[in-house]
Amino acid sequence: MKMFKYLLVTLFLICTITVTPLSSVQAQCAMCSLNAENSTQNGNTQGKGLNDGILFLLAIPYLAAAGLGLLWYKKFRTSKLNKSQEKIL
Repeated sequence: MKMFKYLLVTLFLICTITVTPLSSVQAQCAMCSLNAENSTQNGNTQGKGLNDGILFLLAIPYLAAAGLGLLWYKKFRTSKLNKSQEKIL
């Protein structure tokens, strides 16, 4: 019964995602996009700097999550090792 509920919820989510219409989005505001396009056409590097800044801001949350995951893994790994060593002694 539990497996049936899991399958039903998964099927519902897949159907919902496929039926939902997709719309195109602009990642930058109109002024930033225009500034980046014009600066790269004129040979300036301001647009490249803007795009690099966006990628930097995008990477920080992933690095923070990876760091927290690593700390969590090490904490529970060492606690399991300590418990297994206590059983041996």
